[in-house]
Amino acid sequence: MRCVIQRVIRAKVSIEETVKSAISSGLLVLVGIEDVDTMDDAIWLSNKIVNLRIFDDENHVPNLSVKDISGEILLVSQFTLHALTKKGNRPSYIKASKPEYAIPLYQKLIACLEADLGRPIQTGVFGADMKVELLNDGPVTIWIDTQMKA
Repeated sequence: MRCVIQRVIRAKVSIEETVKSAISSGLLVLVGIEDVDTMDDAIWLSNKIVNLRIFDDENHVPNLSVKDISGEILLVSQFTLHALTKKGNRPSYIKASKPEYAIPLYQKLIACLEADLGRPIQTGVFGADMKVELLNDGPVTIWIDTQMKA
């Protein structure tokens, strides 16, 4: 699983001009899934996301996690994170998993994030044409790939 994590003041996902999900202070997480990913990757990634210390403490030091600040999480599937751009000008998405493989892993990640955070998270709709709006805080943007965790 490959994800881009953005610390946000607010974020929302709209589908066909209707807001599907919205959060205030917390994390917008864009996640792409490939065939080498496993349920164990979802468990590992969830723990990493929820405990990532990127929010400022009282001394303005990034020492707090989204869980510590009672922040929210908005998770959005994004297969384009696995774009291959080495050849030509049209990205190839051959490494991105097909829905029948990716959806169960996406659902597992949702369940893990909710368990690790201790409350429901917000999501987009897998495979939908979504419009994502955010106000990045910092800006703080972090990239994680579970295939590079060792």
